[in-house]
Amino acid sequence: MSRYASVFPLVTARALAREFTYEVPDEVEPGAVVEVRFGNAKRRGVVTEVGVTPPDGVTAAPVERVVEELPRPLVELALWVADYYGSTPGRAFQLVAPVQRKPRGERAQPAERDALPGEPAPASLSDTQAAALERVVEKLDAGESANYLLYGATGSGKTEVYLQACAAALERGRGAIVLVPEIALTPQALGRFRARFGERIAVLHSALTEAERRDERARIVRGEAPIVLGARSAVFAPVARLGVLCVDEEHDASYKQESDPRYDARTVAAKRAALEGAVAVFGTATPRPETWGSLERLELGGRIAGPLPPVRVVDLRRESGYPLSAPLLAELGAVAERGGKAILLLNRRGVAPALHCRACGTTLRCESCDVALVLHADRVLRCHHCGYTEREPETCPACGSAEIVRLGAGTQRLERELAEKLPELERIRLDADTVEKPGALADALRRFAEGDRVVLVGTQMVSKGHHFSGVALAAVVDADTGLGLPDFRAEERTFQLLTQLAGRSGRDAPGRVLVQTFQPDSRAIELAARHDVPRFLAGELERRRALGYPPFRHLVRIVVAGPEPDAPLRALTELKAGLPAELLGPAPLLRLRGKFRAQLVAKTDHPRRIAAQAGRLLSAAAPAMRRAGLSVVVDVDPQGF
Repeated sequence: MSRYASVFPLVTARALAREFTYEVPDEVEPGAVVEVRFGNAKRRGVVTEVGVTPPDGVTAAPVERVVEELPRPLVELALWVADYYGSTPGRAFQLVAPVQRKPRGERAQPAERDALPGEPAPASLSDTQAAALERVVEKLDAGESANYLLYGATGSGKTEVYLQACAAALERGRGAIVLVPEIALTPQALGRFRARFGERIAVLHSALTEAERRDERARIVRGEAPIVLGARSAVFAPVARLGVLCVDEEHDASYKQESDPRYDARTVAAKRAALEGAVAVFGTATPRPETWGSLERLELGGRIAGPLPPVRVVDLRRESGYPLSAPLLAELGAVAERGGKAILLLNRRGVAPALHCRACGTTLRCESCDVALVLHADRVLRCHHCGYTEREPETCPACGSAEIVRLGAGTQRLERELAEKLPELERIRLDADTVEKPGALADALRRFAEGDRVVLVGTQMVSKGHHFSGVALAAVVDADTGLGLPDFRAEERTFQLLTQLAGRSGRDAPGRVLVQTFQPDSRAIELAARHDVPRFLAGELERRRALGYPPFRHLVRIVVAGPEPDAPLRALTELKAGLPAELLGPAPLLRLRGKFRAQLVAKTDHPRRIAAQAGRLLSAAAPAMRRAGLSVVVDVDPQGF
């Protein structure tokens, strides 16, 4: 007797975002990834239900073959992601069942290549570490899902709690996933986990080749690697009997995916824990208001090795030596004289963030984006959004004047000035320009870890989760770069960045922290200088409650882009009338990659309802929007606007 199943083909078109009926063998169950005939092509699909009846008058085609099996919770998770984030099941299933080519039968190697040396297990846990671990194990033994905020200063021992929670999961025959926000954190984290668990670790992140991703995934499916360490997408790893999900640096915006489906790995981790009866642990020294106000806290307190270092705020309004003020040069001189390491954070790449003509006031801008071109050390101006480049001009292209000045400083200029003023210090630069080649990141971090009288110069990636001994100085060269952004999270992100960087100094000996700013009275800078996380979050929650921002309400952001300046605003104005929510806008955005853009933001208690309604309205308007060359993005719980 024939047996039929509902199958979601892995196609992206919204018009085809539904199940189709196929004939399947007796052994096929929900979660099977199958190859099917779909139109004139072969496609993969995911079986969501078996034992169904084909529609009247329809002859169901048989599946061609079974490709792999997905754990049932991952099928439910993908369907939830598609629903919550206003995407399609086809796109969501591609997250849990990525395309796999023919296996080569060999092991992936960036794991071994990029791992930094690990650390031995401590002789014992602190009282607060032991109490936090006990709460996690209680839930594991009860088979109950739970979400915890593991809060403690940098150096308070959060990673050791993750390690022991993973070990507890393994002892109970369950698996674990550990998420880090960026690849920049993977080498050091990998070293610590490999030192403890050896070959039972798999690594998943976007810097792996397709063959390496396939091989690591195969090891997970076979049960050879029950612990997975990786960036955002590792939340979908096919770990069987998942017991623990650890989300390190949970405050980091990198956990939000910026392409469809626009999921937030932190939200997905909580949902997966609920589906699998697992424990999710969200750890950070600088929690988001969303987690601080909603999760049970497991508090670790201060550093195990001693108090956090003092912070000196340097008022750049009274200093003439930007980007290296006299106080910063003095601190760096002390490192050169006595030895040790320094970390300098400047959250801008290149030599100068803009070129400006004093004669006519022109700032050189990208031809396709409404942003200034950034000057790099090779005397090339680059757009950091679309990649457009042009040579640095000798005279102003608008008026012909030679009075072109470089505004501000980037990491390349900072590196150059260090070479001129403190040549005895070794310089290592860490930004998006220096880590493009495979292995470059791990090599840079290894050189810094092993060096003396060495300065690590970089963008925000130098502040995130690194644990280096001998760091005598951590300095923020310009704390104001993010404060002026038109984003309700601007102060939160500045506070997090400063507090995180301060935690890199003085882990094993007295250290110093220096913050350069033109706004020393800023609330974010004042409280970061005091390491006062609770007070900052209390004020932030009070402000957001009054304004109706997360965590008190959800945001749904709709962005329309097109070739004509007024069309996106017109489209959103028409859409606005059909959305039952408090709405901000529509308002124009900066042009990007040659497209004019506008946005509409909804504040709501029911984000799925608003996203679904927006989807229906946009589907009805799709033919007219296509004719006008308009594209649209619906983003649930955006990280900024």
